[in-house]
Amino acid sequence: MTLNAAGIALVKEFEGWRSRAYRCPSGALTIGYGHTSRAGPPTVLPGMTIDRAEGETILKHDLDAAGREVRRLVKVGLNDNQHAALVSFCFNVGPGNLARSSVLKAVNEGRFEDVPARLQLWNRAGGRVLKGLVRRRAAEARLFMTPATADGARREADEAAGATVDPPCGKPMTRSTTSWAAILAAVSAALAPAVTTVKDLGSALGAPYGPMIAAAVFVALAAAWIIRERRAKAGEHGI
Repeated sequence: MTLNAAGIALVKEFEGWRSRAYRCPSGALTIGYGHTSRAGPPTVLPGMTIDRAEGETILKHDLDAAGREVRRLVKVGLNDNQHAALVSFCFNVGPGNLARSSVLKAVNEGRFEDVPARLQLWNRAGGRVLKGLVRRRAAEARLFMTPATADGARREADEAAGATVDPPCGKPMTRSTTSWAAILAAVSAALAPAVTTVKDLGSALGAPYGPMIAAAVFVALAAAWIIRERRAKAGEHGI
């Protein structure tokens, strides 16, 4: 299971971006999107600087590592949002803290409703409560309790089956002017003989009802042709 966009956005929001190494509230040297030496290479050194592209690469590596730890430690099924919330939590507190936390215990026992309260216990750094951590835990709790979208559920099923889904392309047929132009051209060509007959009928009946009746007959013929073509197309594709 890969980290969804909501999880990435949550991590970026609360970690923030710093191109130069600094010390976080716990005293660890940090750079980029919350990267520390504890998470793996590169080792963060005083005065170190990186650009945004390097920061994105490091963040992906760190999130992948956190995701692997979550998958290793969690023994029950998760949806995209539950997985994302736990990856954010693991990224922030470290896999060792996740492993011995009451958060993981509640998850593995299937007590998902208890997870928000368990997350809120992890709001301290350096022995004091930090507003930023209170807000982060609340955001992770909301994400954990947010139902996964239908697209996310379908993607999980497709990944499990080894299938791929082609993304939609182009406009819907009802919104495509090219499609409508093609339909009208085809209708006109197919009904050309009938159009001549309809015109003759209109002329014979005279004003004011002749043109109205002729137009109504033409519309009815066109509608019948379109319905016939759609049925034939449906039959070709087994719909």
